[in-house]
Order: sequence, then C-alpha cells, then structure tokens
Amino acid sequence: MIRHIVLFTAKSPDKVDAICEGLSLLAQIPHSQCFEVSRNTRVDLYGNDIDVVVYGEFEDQAALDAYKAHPNYAEATRRVRPLRDLRFAADIVVPVSTKGPTG
Repeated sequence: MIRHIVLFTAKSPDKVDAICEGLSLLAQIPHSQCFEVSRNTRVDLYGNDIDVVVYGEFEDQAALDAYKAHPNYAEATRRVRPLRDLRFAADIVVPVSTKGPTG
C-alpha cells in the first residue's frame, strides 16, 4: 500500500476554501482505497503553517499512477495551482502485513 500525503499553503487565508473545493475533485477519482481533503486543525505546538492536507491510500504504484493520470487530477491542479503558495508531497510505502494487530 502507498500512503500519498500532500500539504498545501494558501497564498492568502481567503483562498483556503477554494483550494479545498478544487481538491475535492480528487475524491471522485476511483483509484484510491481511502481519500480525504482536510483543513489543518492548527493545534501543533511548533508549526501550523500548512493550510490544507490531502491524504490518500493506494493499493500500489499502478493505482497511484492511474489516479494522477485521471482528468480530475489535471483539473484540480489547474484550479488550485494559482491559489496555493507551497506544496509538499510524500509517498510512503507501507508493507502489507499478514499478521493481525496483535502479531
């Protein structure tokens, strides 16, 4: 499984809603197992610069690649890019365990 996490900062606070709306197009893409777009709750003690978080889980690299190739991905990018300042992305490969939660 791959966890796909993308963090955005808005160019200004009044752009955050529009960023969330543009990114909501990604939820309509059928290749993820789990997908969320959320505002940052800003409760960290040390840093609260991030405005919006995208979190998705994908079965494998092929599913993530198909997600990125979907037309909604290009449309979301077109809508959000002019509104955002920074974008940070991380993809984490999580080994699939055959053991239960207690091992």
